[in-house]
Amino acid sequence: MIKIDMNSPEFLSRMEKTIKFTDKVCASRGWVYNPQVEVNEGVQMGLARNKMIYNKLFCPCFMVEEVDGKPQSVDNRICPCPPAIEKEIPEGGSCHCGIFCTPEFAAAKRIELGMEDVTHTHSHSLTKEECEQLIAQHELDGDELQALIEARELGIITFKLIDVREEMEWKIGHIKNADKLIPTSSFYPSLEKSNLDKDENIILYCHVGSRSAHVAKIMKDMGYIKLGNLTHGIVSYNGEIER
Repeated sequence: MIKIDMNSPEFLSRMEKTIKFTDKVCASRGWVYNPQVEVNEGVQMGLARNKMIYNKLFCPCFMVEEVDGKPQSVDNRICPCPPAIEKEIPEGGSCHCGIFCTPEFAAAKRIELGMEDVTHTHSHSLTKEECEQLIAQHELDGDELQALIEARELGIITFKLIDVREEMEWKIGHIKNADKLIPTSSFYPSLEKSNLDKDENIILYCHVGSRSAHVAKIMKDMGYIKLGNLTHGIVSYNGEIER
């Protein structure tokens, strides 16, 4: 696992350059930042980390793999990536990582965020049967994961909650009571050390759901059979975050 000191002069310098880069991307394309500041900070830190390690601004929401001895992002995602420019932002208002948005999308998001405290509800009293049905789903939203975590605390259900982001992202903030960090950059050795049972319930999460979905496919091929994914990642989770 490659570790980078977030307080080192090298990283702070790279972070400053990365922020200037994302500022220029917004200005040149008429985009704006996501109203959720933590989303932007997480992506910028991931971009800075990837630039230091790979010398390329690989999107931090996608895995980086070795292809013919060279690092390559899954789907060739280099910021600002073609899928975001050509499809995601024009059609959906936001890039996959969530940092770049149209002004209209950002305005709607601000309204949504302002309403969440009033309208957000979720079940605090799942039955064992409901928990078993929920844990069997391959995709979970933030409310469902929060309900399962509460049920686990009550001893109704058991599962392992696995963060597949990088150590830097974990330190910025991770879901409270997450069991393990298995970074995608060192996935296979980290998974081996984790001693996860292939028959136990496992829920994976990352920043916006891409890396964890990719990891879930890999683990399924390896024989893990009870896998769930937090569909939209930690940015969609309204439960408690440890920082």
